Amino acid sequence: MPIVTSTEMFKKAYEGGYAIGAFNVNNMEIIQGITEAAAEVRSPLILQVSAGARKYAKHVYLMKLIEAAEQDTGLPICVHLDHGESFEICKSCIDGGFTSVMFDGSKYPFEENIRLTREVVEYAHDRGVVVEGELGKLAGIEDDVNVSDEDASFTRPEEVEEFVSRTGVDSLAIAIGTSHGAYKFKPGQKPRLRFDILEDIQKRLPGFPIVLHGASSVIPELVALINNYGGRMPDAVGIPEDMLRQAAKMAVCKINIDSDLRLAMTAGIREYLANNPAEFDPRKYLTQARDYIRTLVKNKLVNVLGSDGKA
Repeated sequence: MPIVTSTEMFKKAYEGGYAIGAFNVNNMEIIQGITEAAAEVRSPLILQVSAGARKYAKHVYLMKLIEAAEQDTGLPICVHLDHGESFEICKSCIDGGFTSVMFDGSKYPFEENIRLTREVVEYAHDRGVVVEGELGKLAGIEDDVNVSDEDASFTRPEEVEEFVSRTGVDSLAIAIGTSHGAYKFKPGQKPRLRFDILEDIQKRLPGFPIVLHGASSVIPELVALINNYGGRMPDAVGIPEDMLRQAAKMAVCKINIDSDLRLAMTAGIREYLANNPAEFDPRKYLTQARDYIRTLVKNKLVNVLGSDGKA
């Protein structure tokens, strides 16, 4: 099966009350761990690439690895640009074979966000590529995305219809309480998603696919494992998985996961090297890292997203 857009994925997800996992990829082991888990449970996938990942691994390497994963698994896979900050980077990804791009104009005033997003949509749609837009600002840090708590803001439901209509976007990322990175909330602060905002948006945009960024759960067991083997991570609180499952049963068709993958990979490597201090073969410790990612992703697909058996 060739690399696909997310259009049919989202249509089925909305109707079926589940979400598609959008997993950030940076290297071969991460891609293998994700796609092997998805193949095992027969789940569709979105593999997404940030600007930081393109700088680290190069566009062509990531595309060839994803193409190899698609050939190896036969799964429907969408290749998506995460947080494209300019028309130029979106154009580069579209021209380079991505089937989906996000233009993140959330830092701009409403009218400017519409104008810039529309430019990307027109270029993308002429080439059969879909576009994700964003309204509202998520707090947190992830690669080149850095928004302070003071600058974060919830999506305003009264703006979504005009934004979608005037831009022509195919999906919309909203801010309802998720946050980028592993350190999402202050000590003692409990995570809370604004399901009232999501419900209002769902009523205003019936059948339209909604996206959640910053949706890693920052699994405590992985943080503890990293710290047991020499890490210095403070306690971190992510988004409870039951909240994400509830969102997936509503209008949310795409849930982004990045920090959990980094934690799983780091935990696997730290544990292996602690138990095998004389080992210097990267194939050994990266194999365990890949296994940890596979286990993590399988749990997400089955127990959080509900996308197993939908490929």
